[in-house]
Amino acid sequence: MQLPPKVTERAFERLAEIGAADQGQALRVAVEGGGCSGFQYEIKLDTQKDDDLVLEGGGEKVLVDSISLPFLADAVIDFTEELIGARFVINNPNATSSCGCGTSFSM
Repeated sequence: MQLPPKVTERAFERLAEIGAADQGQALRVAVEGGGCSGFQYEIKLDTQKDDDLVLEGGGEKVLVDSISLPFLADAVIDFTEELIGARFVINNPNATSSCGCGTSFSM
């Protein structure tokens, strides 16, 4: 059985800070072919579509399309702030390797 991805409270708080829901938007996390490791994450603000899994918290939403869902099973969607910048990150237990920046991975 595949578990859906989880979203941290920090990620929902960041979405609230940028006013995603106020703009009628949600954070879309998708997996596409490409990148230096075979697959890459696409993270953007978007509107909900019919086949999306909707993860909700604090009045904010994170969307995952049905094609990306198996690649993100049991992953954790988080937000991090470091000296080099702030960004949404995905901790994916399905990835066997990833690039240095963490935006592409292989399975």
